[in-house]
Amino acid sequence: MSGVIVTGPPKAQAKDVEALAGYGVATVHEAMGRTGLLPAHLRPIQQGTRVAGTAVTVLSWPGDNLMIHAAVEQCGEGDLLVVTTTSPSTDGMFGELFATALQQRGVRGLVINAGIRDTQELRDLGFPAWSAAVCAQGTVKATGGSVNVPVAIGGQVVRPGDVILADDDGVVVVPREKAREAAEAAEAREAKEAATRAAFLQGQLGLDRYGLRDKLAQLGVTYTSYEDHARDGAGS
Repeated sequence: MSGVIVTGPPKAQAKDVEALAGYGVATVHEAMGRTGLLPAHLRPIQQGTRVAGTAVTVLSWPGDNLMIHAAVEQCGEGDLLVVTTTSPSTDGMFGELFATALQQRGVRGLVINAGIRDTQELRDLGFPAWSAAVCAQGTVKATGGSVNVPVAIGGQVVRPGDVILADDDGVVVVPREKAREAAEAAEAREAKEAATRAAFLQGQLGLDRYGLRDKLAQLGVTYTSYEDHARDGAGS
């Protein structure tokens, strides 16, 4: 497998990345029209952490972390490393030493569609990571791959410089040219949710706030008392 290392790709503006960091993954995903969500099998090794950064992408051979070493050189302040493999892998391709090197360069975290190890050490370092697996299995450094090229993870394309937002709920990718638009949409959605939260605290029901009673009627859902339901033979 040959490959390429692309230097200096365009990136989302830092101010837009920081704006997106103020919102949860679910909010941004919904605000973008329910798009951009990476697969649910990418789970955090820590809890209570939200991070946003610009993607440095890595395409590696399964069980081979050579291209992660190559990617470290391409990483800088505010980046977030995104790694996937050419076919499924759970080998522990990333650990404490990589995290140490990346932290020194200002990298904010890792999303890896493969295995990770040294998870306690990563938590102690405060280096957040989302992975497809936790596995102590070691890897080799023998096969070429690519850095800073578009990669596909679970049907979602991540390009270098796109915004990656990750929290306890998962990971979402925001195209770099839509970062400002996504942040504004997330702000509007959060304001709407705040109004709904206040209404719920006042006792309003979602059935009424969202106009769902009409929807139930349209779907043929009816109300009946327990006694009538039992008499009709459907109760227990």
